[in-house]
Amino acid sequence: MAIDKIALITSGGDAPGMNACTRAVVRTALKYGMEVLGYWRGYHGLVTGDYVTLKRFAVSNIIQTGGSILISSRSKEFMTPEGRQKAADNLVKQGVQGLIVIGGNGSLTGAHLLNQETDIKVVGIPGTIDRDIYGTEQTIGFDTAVNTALDAIDRIRDTASAMERVFIIEVMGRDCGEIALYAGVAGGADAVLVPEISTDIDKLIAEIKAGFEIGKKTNVIVVSEGDDSGGALKLSETLKSRGGIKSWVCILGHTQRGGRPSARDRYYATAFGVAAVEALTDGIAGVMIGWDKGGGIKHVPLNKTYSNKKQYNAEIRKLLEAVA
Repeated sequence: MAIDKIALITSGGDAPGMNACTRAVVRTALKYGMEVLGYWRGYHGLVTGDYVTLKRFAVSNIIQTGGSILISSRSKEFMTPEGRQKAADNLVKQGVQGLIVIGGNGSLTGAHLLNQETDIKVVGIPGTIDRDIYGTEQTIGFDTAVNTALDAIDRIRDTASAMERVFIIEVMGRDCGEIALYAGVAGGADAVLVPEISTDIDKLIAEIKAGFEIGKKTNVIVVSEGDDSGGALKLSETLKSRGGIKSWVCILGHTQRGGRPSARDRYYATAFGVAAVEALTDGIAGVMIGWDKGGGIKHVPLNKTYSNKKQYNAEIRKLLEAVA
């Protein structure tokens, strides 16, 4: 059966490029003769039935903007079977046959459950700055977040050099250290601490002191918020109490989730959006649109995206250790 009406949501944490992806979904769907309903505030909007019909003009001039025009949110009610059935009933009431979900791990979990429990055909798109989703080499927002962090690292390095100080820069990444690794390598960080690797505080203190002994005046340390050292503030306290090393802290926080998406994020967002609509037209559902390591679109079963853990990027770590 041909699909003539689809719905779209952005869910969970926002990521630069979500609007570019929304634009791609709407414009592609319209070319296939579909009507597109955009539901406000993610799964919450599905449960409450709060939507807007998205015409071509609604997605004009948004490819360059951060945030989400549909507003991204979470829904406790949707986490229950009753909530998901209510969401499905609302979609059926409006004649929706397919749903596209842009979001991270939690959002894709919800997408899988809705696809399994109801007759709604669901396709997911990876939208998260952490790039922590199994089955895809790229996620919407990651490249922009790395470049935002890198810009901050470059600026702080200037101050660190001028004042001869140790700086600790905290980036986002509760469970995944990809932002810290990539920004750390590109920014010439002296050390990068990530959740996937246990932090050896004594070794870090020894390395900083060894640098002091040979005349090194500055250190730039990048730490993921989820690192077992406790984050930048706790790490700074530990360096002082255990090593007598004074340091200055900069926590980048949500600055990494905002701002204009990079060219790469706009490209991936567009490619993902087009591929999601085409999957539905081909009768494909219950998948996430992913990016293959060799380059190009692939379909990943939704249940695999959250039941598997993305492998730690040891190759980037080797680059860091070679030049630190």
